Amino acid sequence: MELERVQGVAFTSEDTIPEAFIRPENEQPALTTVHGIDIGVPVIDVSDADEEKVNRLIIDASQKWGMFQVINHGITNEVIKKLQKVGKEFFELPQGEKEVYAKPPGAESMEGYGTVLQKEIEGKRAWVDHLFHRIWPPSAINYNFWPKNPPSYREANEEYAKHLHGIVNRLFKTLSLGLGLEENELKEAMGGEKIEYLLKINYYPPCPRPDLALGVAAHTDMSCITILVPNDVQGLQASKDQNWYDVRYIPNALVIHIGDQIEILSNGKYKSVLHRTTVNKEKARMSWPVFLEPPSELVIGPHPKLVTENNPAKYKTEKYSDYCYCKLNKVPQ
Repeated sequence: MELERVQGVAFTSEDTIPEAFIRPENEQPALTTVHGIDIGVPVIDVSDADEEKVNRLIIDASQKWGMFQVINHGITNEVIKKLQKVGKEFFELPQGEKEVYAKPPGAESMEGYGTVLQKEIEGKRAWVDHLFHRIWPPSAINYNFWPKNPPSYREANEEYAKHLHGIVNRLFKTLSLGLGLEENELKEAMGGEKIEYLLKINYYPPCPRPDLALGVAAHTDMSCITILVPNDVQGLQASKDQNWYDVRYIPNALVIHIGDQIEILSNGKYKSVLHRTTVNKEKARMSWPVFLEPPSELVIGPHPKLVTENNPAKYKTEKYSDYCYCKLNKVPQ
């Protein structure tokens, strides 16, 4: 085992938490969160019959915020609840059963059950355990990392993946048009039908000192787009004007994050959102982000149609796998 799992640490922590989980003062939620203000992360009803209006809202939110929530997105509450139920049941299994799916030591892939995702600055740890595995396309799936218990885990995840395609295609199409490209060009530049859906289940156990710890430290997502389902425990925060604000939980909404690859490909027109996660003293928080990723060997850079003499490339062009390696290991890009 790479390190003691956070669930185990939480079980033995009554009033305090180990030093490794105490964030520096400039990161501590109690000192850096602005409470009582809804900063207005856009909420977009994608079922609105006025398609042009919906497109404008998505494009505007992606430029100004890099984050928005979508409602009436076509994925039923029942499908989402099943996804959440089996994920929760997995994290409630005895520790030995979860370790069967542990990420192999030294593996290049992120897939598997684990605790540490990236090089930690100053040795600080995040108050979270996680499970990664791909859910699409079928050729990218490794079922060795899909829990066999609960028995309905596979069915619930396959059902959710099947229902994601509609909103995924809608987002790529709209964002492509917003760049002045043909509606299929953005998705094609990210790998087309080879785009991979990488699911991560985050499990943030109850924490005796939520004022000092973070579930996930401030970051932007490496992916193209992230589509996230939270549970009903508040925790997601977005950064605006150097301050941190809670992102309001809306039942059955999907939270959309613009990721680094869309920012790069758009040459900075769309913004990758800086966000983090806080934890709760009484309840476990969970979330189910799906990272839409290019194939690892695909070379990503500003789209040629968006680079001109007056608007030169603002980002380097490199393989997605190289980008991820540098970001996870804190190597300057």
